[in-house]
Amino acid sequence: MADSNGNGNNSNHNSGVVSPVSSAFGMHKGGSPRTSTSARHSMVIPSTDKLSLDQLTLDKRHQDLRDEVRAQSPSRTAVHSEATRRILAGLDGGSEFSKTSGSGRSSMDSVRSTSSADWPTHPWELNTIGQLAALPVGTEVNFRARIHTQRQLSKALDFLLLRDQTQSVQGLLTRDNMDMVGWVQKLHPESLIQVHGTLKAPPEPVRSATIQNVEVEIQALFLVTAAQNAPFSNYKPPESLRNRMSARILDLRHPANHALFRIRSMVTSKFRETLESQGFVEINTPKLQPAATESGAAVFKVNYFGRNAFLAQSPQLAKQMAVSGDFGRVFEVGPVFRAENSNTHRHLTEYTGLDIEMAIEHDYHEVIDVLDEFLKSVFKAVYSMPEVAVVQKRWPSKEFKYLDETLVLDFREGIKMLRDDGRQVEEEDLSTPDEMRLGELVREKFGTDYYILDKFPANARPFYTHKDPDDPFWTNSFDIFIRGQEICSGGQRIHDAQELRTNLAAAGITEDGMEDYLTAFDLGAPPHAGAGLGLERIVAWMLELGDVRYASLFHRDPKSLPERKQTSLPHPDADTTKTLEAPPSVEKLIANYGDASNTSWLDERFIIWRHSTGAAIGYVRQGKFAMVTGDPLCDASQYKTITAAFIKYVTTELHLVPIWMLVSYEVQKILGREMGWRTLSCTEEQRVNADKIAAANDGPKARRVEREGVKVHEVKADDDFIRRADPAIEAWKANRKGKQVHLTEVRPWVDKEHRRYFAAEKDGKVQAMVVLAKLSPKHGWQVKWALDFPGAVNGAIEVLISLSLSSVSGQVTFGAGVSQKLTAGEHLHGIRARFLATTYSSIVESLGLRRKATFRNKFGALGESVYICYPKHGVGLRDLREIIKFFQD
Repeated sequence: MADSNGNGNNSNHNSGVVSPVSSAFGMHKGGSPRTSTSARHSMVIPSTDKLSLDQLTLDKRHQDLRDEVRAQSPSRTAVHSEATRRILAGLDGGSEFSKTSGSGRSSMDSVRSTSSADWPTHPWELNTIGQLAALPVGTEVNFRARIHTQRQLSKALDFLLLRDQTQSVQGLLTRDNMDMVGWVQKLHPESLIQVHGTLKAPPEPVRSATIQNVEVEIQALFLVTAAQNAPFSNYKPPESLRNRMSARILDLRHPANHALFRIRSMVTSKFRETLESQGFVEINTPKLQPAATESGAAVFKVNYFGRNAFLAQSPQLAKQMAVSGDFGRVFEVGPVFRAENSNTHRHLTEYTGLDIEMAIEHDYHEVIDVLDEFLKSVFKAVYSMPEVAVVQKRWPSKEFKYLDETLVLDFREGIKMLRDDGRQVEEEDLSTPDEMRLGELVREKFGTDYYILDKFPANARPFYTHKDPDDPFWTNSFDIFIRGQEICSGGQRIHDAQELRTNLAAAGITEDGMEDYLTAFDLGAPPHAGAGLGLERIVAWMLELGDVRYASLFHRDPKSLPERKQTSLPHPDADTTKTLEAPPSVEKLIANYGDASNTSWLDERFIIWRHSTGAAIGYVRQGKFAMVTGDPLCDASQYKTITAAFIKYVTTELHLVPIWMLVSYEVQKILGREMGWRTLSCTEEQRVNADKIAAANDGPKARRVEREGVKVHEVKADDDFIRRADPAIEAWKANRKGKQVHLTEVRPWVDKEHRRYFAAEKDGKVQAMVVLAKLSPKHGWQVKWALDFPGAVNGAIEVLISLSLSSVSGQVTFGAGVSQKLTAGEHLHGIRARFLATTYSSIVESLGLRRKATFRNKFGALGESVYICYPKHGVGLRDLREIIKFFQD
């Protein structure tokens, strides 16, 4: 097999690692000598818990060996002595474990006379994976890499996909010594290793590697640093932004990210190169300001030795002051801080600004010309980089189009295009949807993804913006767009001191703290213009990343830097990590540890299995299967133990085959990687941040509901309300048509201790009802039921949901809903995966399962993947229909 296009890494522990003392003498862990009939190969195994290559102290003999080799190296013609061979084996800085020949001589002691010209590097130097493709077959190589994934075909044959930044190569490990292969197979993905081996031609191109024309026959392998507890694999990384950013260091190792940040680096290089060639001087302006520099809002306030200071919204004022200081042309690459509580794909609270300011001779279009030259140089340079193809594998994008002569579109012409398209827009700053639609219209009409919108209205610009001398309603200002999204704002600045003070007063900004800025104009400033670009936006929109966070190394948004609170359990007497006198109730466990799927365990059809720790798992017997939903109810540190105990119980005592559904990524990882189950995701937990939801009191639907005399409020689930609600619930059930797909029955009066109830009522009749269920502190609340009863006033259910969401804080989930597509997980690929994806699409379409998700999107719900897992043996493709049957009436 030449292709390691599979994920056979089902081990999660680095057992079999020998101690540094025993490994240095070629001993087993138990102390017996290792022997082999082959003297050609060697394996080196350092201790992962005590030593690393850069931590070992070399004794005098090691130093002498190293000096001997270095004395030989200048000539590049000396033969490889014993010292050279030992250093190649890692003696220069690492402990080793060598297979020995039948004669008792270590294979390291078998010296092969070879000219140093045969080696592409000095003996103690390392290749990069990218260099391997240019080397001839038969070359011996040394390199460091991370284990991307393994494909274990047998106890004596292992394929490793080895990664070095954006490059990867396949390593082949085959031995008659089972212990050696077995040890390597236990290494974790992402572990850093050093490899010594020989290049060989594979039987066919290695499709899973970037280096496809050669593979490495591994002769020695060092573990430099072991990776422990990686939350996901970069071989099959999670798709959600939340999961990736929760382990950003691991995510950054993905080849697409290495390529992405090289592209980002190219953008800043071209910025400096273009501006310096035109006489600009790079400056660095202070980020601590004495005043809220631009608008008096959206700034971060800091304590400056007992006095107020603010983080700079931009270098705007300092740039202008530098121009007044006769610097002529200046630019800066630096951080920009915006205290805007905007959790969108476009906003960061700290980003990298590319700012310029320049004295102008004729008009502000001179700065447009400079920026146009810079951006076109970026487009040309970036799209000639091989890294673009690497990025597109993770973030596919359409062809990027731009014109030789850049389109400069008057703002009024842009408004006309939108109105002709049927959109109702005013002559003021455009909304984000309007901007994106205008970008689509510009691409259709002019064939470009890059254009400039000129002459913005004055009410959409800062106080220092110069008005159009012919019509003060408009300004000498512009925005630059890529794929319909803004990357830059700029324009001509006011250089008259009195006009500047008048505009300051009109904007409600005092002169306190602005004295130095105003002095620059009192002393006489030249006519000037400038602009500010967002580096993350340039990269994100050009490459269609979908979110600026991907283009930031460690992003900062309103959710960053969370408070470090010690979360206590709502029910300390149901703590599964403590010794309990009796198993706690499932209701308390849900409030301590549960997510939405766990609340279904309160239905009568579920059987509850209990562990000695008090942990619980709910399942339903269905034919030969035990259908399980949700994570185990226990502390996350106990998932592996509880899961293994439950599976043993189901298979050995009940003689059933478990199918585990709607589990988190963490549980899926245990089932898939450690237990060898197949996994897939076709569902997602649809969550919303309740802190961003305001009660819909003034919208058109809220006003309509109010005019109709409907009372929307939180209610107490007492006997009187239950008496009035039950008939409406029965009528709602009777009114349902077609096949019903759901996880739980409508039983709203169960576990009222952990429920909140909201109702829309008119004339004593319940028109709609929402029930919130209390989940764990991590997951917040669930919209357990949102029932729009027959005959209800139109819009009542939406207003009621808004009220319920605004009544709580933190995370709220609507429960599981279907995904747009089926995503294969562990041990699922090829024909099987394609068949499941096709079947899934037809089921979703025939049952209209996306309708509920579309409704939830109105409240800003975002999907978080949950998984379906099942053992490789005992579950066929036809059996998967049992999953649909489980969710149907």
